[in-house]
This record gives sequence, C-alpha cells and structure tokens, in this order.
Amino acid sequence: MRRLERQCPCPSAHARFKTGRMGEKLHWWQTRWFVIAVTLAATIPLLWPTVPPLVDLPGHMGRYRVQLSIGHDPWLSQWYDFRWSLIGNLGIDLLVVPLAKVFGLELAVKLIVMTIPALTVAGLLWIAREVHGRIPATALFALPLAYSYPFQFGFVNFALSMAIALNLFALWLRLARLNRFRLRAAIFLPASCLLWLCHTFGWGVLGVLAMSAELIRQHDRMERPEARGGWRGWLEAMVRAGLGCLPLCLPMLLMIFWRSGEHVTGQTGDWFNWRAKISFLSMVLRDRWMAWDLFSATLLFLILFKGVRDDRVEYSRQLGLSAAFLFAVFIILPRIVFGSAYADMRLAPFALAIAVIALRARHGLSMRHASAIAALGMAFFAARLVGTTASFFLYERSYSRQMAALDHVPERARVVSFVGRRCLDDWAYSRLEHFPAMLITRRLAFSNDQWSMAGAQLLTTHYPAAGGFAHDPSEIVTDRYCRGNWWRPIRMALNNFPRDAFDYVWLLEPPRFDPALLDGMTPVWRDGSSMLLRIDDRSQPEPLTLEDFGVQLPRRNGVSSPR
Repeated sequence: MRRLERQCPCPSAHARFKTGRMGEKLHWWQTRWFVIAVTLAATIPLLWPTVPPLVDLPGHMGRYRVQLSIGHDPWLSQWYDFRWSLIGNLGIDLLVVPLAKVFGLELAVKLIVMTIPALTVAGLLWIAREVHGRIPATALFALPLAYSYPFQFGFVNFALSMAIALNLFALWLRLARLNRFRLRAAIFLPASCLLWLCHTFGWGVLGVLAMSAELIRQHDRMERPEARGGWRGWLEAMVRAGLGCLPLCLPMLLMIFWRSGEHVTGQTGDWFNWRAKISFLSMVLRDRWMAWDLFSATLLFLILFKGVRDDRVEYSRQLGLSAAFLFAVFIILPRIVFGSAYADMRLAPFALAIAVIALRARHGLSMRHASAIAALGMAFFAARLVGTTASFFLYERSYSRQMAALDHVPERARVVSFVGRRCLDDWAYSRLEHFPAMLITRRLAFSNDQWSMAGAQLLTTHYPAAGGFAHDPSEIVTDRYCRGNWWRPIRMALNNFPRDAFDYVWLLEPPRFDPALLDGMTPVWRDGSSMLLRIDDRSQPEPLTLEDFGVQLPRRNGVSSPR
C-alpha cells in the first residue's frame, strides 16, 4: 500500500498551482510569484510620503489622535467629545489602538493605508483565478483601480472594507468550489460582522457579490436541465441562493441597532443625478493629470466593449452578473446616504473592476495574442503606478512645506485655519483641505477642520466660543462667494472669525486678499502665500454678511438674516 501511495501520480498542491485548474502550465501572469510581485508593487506610491496624501486622511488622523489622547490630555475635551459606540465605520479607528502603541500613530496609519491597494490587487486576482481557473490576461487592466478616486479622496475605512470584501468574496468562491459549505458558514458568520464593523459598504458589496455568485451556482447545479429554463428555474435558484447567503445576514441586526440610535442623524437624498453619475464613471482613476486619468478610464471601458464585440474573448456568467448587480446598485444609490456624500461614486470603480476581471479568452485566442494582452495590461498597471508615485511625491512636497508651520505652534494652542480653493471643482485638489488636522495629530492643538456627523463617527466638535468657525467646512475659503456651497470668501472669513476664541491663524495657499485684514496679527512663519500669524489684537472688526458680496438673502420681517 505504501509503495502504491509513493508511486501515485496525483499532483501536489504546489503542482496544481503551477498547472492551474485547467491542467495546463501557467503563464507568467498566472504564477504565484507574479501575484506576490504586483501585490507588493501596489504599495510603491505610498512608500515615500510620511503622511499619505489622501484628501480626507489628515482629518481622520486628527480624530485618531483625539481618541488615543483625550484620556491623558484632558484639555482636548474642552473642544472635542469622543465616545465609543457600535457603528459600521470603525475600521482604522479600531486598528490604530493597538498599532499606535507599537509604531506610533502616523506610522501605524501609513502601514494600514499601504495595505489597502495591496489587498485590493490581491483580491481582484484571487477572484479572477477562482472564477476562471487561471488569471486571464485581461484581469491585469483592472489592477490600477486599486488607486481609484474614492481611495484618493481618503475614504479609508470604506476602501479598507472594500479591499477585505474582495478577498472574502474570493474565499467564498473557493469554499463553494471545494464544497466546504459548513466551514464557509462558520467563517462568514463572524467575518461578515467584522467587515460591517470596518465599514457598512464593504459588507453590502460582499452580500451583492455572494448573492450573484450563488444565484449562478444554484442555477447551474439543478439536477433536471429542463428546470433551468424559464422564470421558475431562476426563482428556485434565487431562493436557494438566499438561503446560502444567510451566514452574511447577521449584520442586519447590527444595522437596525445602529440606525435606530437616539443620536443618529443624516439625510439621504440626491437620487438619480445622472450628470453626477456619468462624471463619477469618468473619474474612477482621478488623481492629478486630467488627460491621463480620462484616457486611462476610457481604456477600461473600451476593454469592456471589446468583450462584447470580439469573438475571441467572453464574459464569465458569474462575474458578469456580479458586475451587472453592482452597476445596478450604482444607478439606484443616491449621492448622499445617511449624511455621507458620494455614496454612489464610491461604488463605480469596483463595479468596473469586477466587470474587467469577468473577461476571459476563448479557446480560439492564440498564446501570442494572450501574452500580448497580458504585457499591455502590465504596462498599463506600471504606467499608472509611475504616475501615481510621481503625483504623491509632488503632494508630499506640498505637505512638507506646510508641515514646517507646526514647529511654531505651541501645544494646546487654538488655531483657526483657512485653506484656499476655487469655486470650480479642479481635477487636481491641493489635498490641503483637511491638512490643518495635523495640528491635532502633532501639537494636540485645536483645529477647525473636523467634521461631525452624529451616528456616523465617534468624534464631535463642541467649542461654542468659535461659533461658525468650529468645524468643517469653515476651513475652506474662496476668492468670491460660491453659489451652492458653505465656503466663505477669504475677506469674510478673516474679518468675521472670533478673535477671542483663537490664538493663531493659519493660511494655507489662500486666495489673494487685502493685507489690511491681517491688522492686529503678527506673522511667525511664511512659505509663499501660506503663513501662520499670532493674534495680538483681540478687538473684533465689524462683521460682514453675504449681502456685502452681492448675495441677496431671504428677509424676515424686513430684516435680512446673514449666514
């Protein structure tokens, strides 16, 4: 018996990976070493910057500093209130608690953020291999979406949950392929709750992906082929798929508990904004250079079109249905959900990524053609990595120049910051919108950039003396009044902020203004148009209203009400 076992030609697990489930030798883009290499390569743009230059991330870091320090730095409680509660938006908030003790807050955040594109790349390739048996050459074109616009915007809890959801979906597919359904239920019952805790969106997307995959699997495994046709077959498959996805449903109870809380607020609205949805599809790879980013997005949609028109490639029914479901959710979702903006925008790049990895070659495609497609996909991924690395390097230089101001701010200082921007939505943000939160991170000082959404995050700002300059978006200033936005013109902000409530004014690349507005303040640091000023004269100028900028406000009893 032992002799027969030794002579058994059954391939080992390593040999099966080298040959793939199809029984053919794997090509260079389908090997384990390639997957490891591109997963590590996805972290390259984030290696150099000390603070990853993602728009909202410095604001998040300020919140992390408060949650870690408010217990032993009690003056923070004069300005902020932080209370732990069970909400579906706690991914990095929880991870920084142990990691900050080992690495410090800033390095801990950087390491966590670096894992997000790596996990996204690994998840996409793992899904492709589970569905197709081997990684198709076309899947490489989806890898640049690891640096999609939602990630660049700094939706880090969301991005982390989506990266984890992709890998959990791949595991879901693998366990189904191995017929390990009891093990799958045992794993995904707690895993779905942890994913919900990271961010609700990731759990919801995992549910959509799992349901679509189960629907196809249950439909294809029906014993009687004639039962698969017609709506009855699909209805039966849908019922079975719903039962198979029950292990993912426990977070529904957590959702009910969360959204029925006493202090939960936030509107849901802006439905079917078609102009915004079309623009969100064009912005899936938005970073710095508009022409390059639009070309890259167009290339991805052309690849999807090729899958429809070219007989040598086809769509997987399983992933094709998953992509269709995600695009349907993208269309149905409003722009604002529970007070969180850009809900639909966040989903667009992931629906596109699933659609791209759904493509695969037919048997008629030659090996030379497949290798050429893989080489082009790898070149596209490398070009996007180079561009993102250069972009982040330039943003890091901007961050470093502004960071020098912090050396002149004492701890416990009260700082009002004003960050300049234009009324028009420039393709390349300065990414300084929430950089003032580094005052909290490094100096334990007050910053007026923190946003407060009851029930959506754990920190709220309560500094009554600051009035309308206590929280976001009071840090955003423009050269003129911008209709439809809450931003103040720079002249109005510098004139109206309560001087008794603050010790310093920090201007970060502000628009041009009258220097007379700085009377009573002493510059202590300057770099180009950015400057830090100490407030010496606390006398308050006569306040300006929007009517001083030609804006007609509604009147009550004949008296206009300034905003």
